[in-house]
Formats: sequence, C-alpha cells, structure tokens
Amino acid sequence: MDTKISEIADGIYRLSTFVPDIAPPAGFTFNQFLVLGDEPLMFHTGLRKMFPLNRDALSRLIAPERLRWIAFGHYEADECGAMNEWLAIAPDAEVAHGQTGCLVSLNDMANRTPRVLQDGEVIDIGGKRVRYIDTPHTPHGWDAGVMYEESTSTLMCGDLFTQLGNGPALTGNDIVGPAIAAEDLFKYSSLNPEMGTTIRALSKFSPRTLALMHGPSFFGDGAAALHALADDYDRRISGQHVKAA
Repeated sequence: MDTKISEIADGIYRLSTFVPDIAPPAGFTFNQFLVLGDEPLMFHTGLRKMFPLNRDALSRLIAPERLRWIAFGHYEADECGAMNEWLAIAPDAEVAHGQTGCLVSLNDMANRTPRVLQDGEVIDIGGKRVRYIDTPHTPHGWDAGVMYEESTSTLMCGDLFTQLGNGPALTGNDIVGPAIAAEDLFKYSSLNPEMGTTIRALSKFSPRTLALMHGPSFFGDGAAALHALADDYDRRISGQHVKAA
C-alpha cells in the first residue's frame, strides 16, 4: 500500500490510502485531510496500523511535529486510531472534538486532554477558519460531527457519501449514486428520523468542495448533493416505518 497526496482545495490536502482487500474487487480508500495554516489541522488520523504510511506522506508536506490540531468525525478506528501516535510526535498538538465525543471517549482514550468544541465553534488556525458542526447519529455515532473550512467552502464530511473504489482525488461527477450503493452494501448508517434534517442543515454552508473520508472529494454544488443524500435517507427511514406498520 502507498499513500497518495492531492491538493483538493487551496491549502487542503488529501492523503489517500487504497486497500484493495476491502470490498473486492472495487476496494476501498481511507482519506485524511491536512488543512494548512499557522496551526495546521489534520482531519482523521487514519488507522493505527497505517500510521507509518500517513506520517511519511504528511512529512512530504510539513514536518509532522508542526501539527497543532487533530480532529475527526467520531470515535472509530479509521477516524482516530492513530490519535495517540500523532500526539506523541507533535508535542503541541491537541485533539479537538465535540462535547459528546470528549465525555464519552476522548477524555479517557486521548493521551492529552482534548479541547471540547461547542456546536458551531470556530478554530482560527491562521489563514484558515475551521468550524465544528455536531451531527449526532449521522451517519453513525452519538458523537458524530463534521468540519467546515470557511475560506475554501470545504466541508470535511467524515463518513457521509462513503463509496467504494479508487477513483480520482477530486471529481465533479455524481457522488450520491455511489454513496447509495455503498449504503446498500454496508448498511453502515444509524438510520434515525432526524437524519435527513441533519444532512440538509449542512447545505446552508453551500460547500464548493466535499472532502470524503472514503471516496473521491467532490467539487461542485455541494448543497444539491447534500439534499439528494438526505432525500435517500428519508426514503430509507420511511420504508422502515412502512415495514414496521
């Protein structure tokens, strides 16, 4: 395996590792995002076992010890498995996450006390402003959240829009259809009545770039893609209610 680096928006880099053994023959990508600024921020740490790959890739962009902020969507191995490895090599780094994630997991699991972010709170990293947004149970995890970089209108989506394959780093093609297919296969989302509403609320930011954890990043009408994804989840939840009746 190797980790590829691509700039998907001004000063935002995708570090992508393709694993062909997951969901063959299509395979599956694991993506981290480095947001450059005076205080660089990394969204997703990658799996603990992938830490050497990601460390070496990141070192081609900045010295790893310069990392100041470590963030992710929710507490799960591919989102934050290497959290403590990054803390060990970046002495000034802090984990930043929402209140639920810190109370439930990170106050105990992180080797340094995390910074608790309120819903809508902004971290100014110098040259970039990154806003944290709570998305509980969406797509899964009570502690789930996303981050939005304001200057580039980039929404770091976590597991939203998950898809299979090893496509381009950045695409303008449909990402909703492949996400629907991945949901059909993995059934990874915690379907709940608020899911569509939560996803639609993200469209108010009118993101131009959607940074996917699993799949290519998307450049285009992010609000329309979010609405279409929300519509599909509404359909799934409505179907569950019909079956229950």
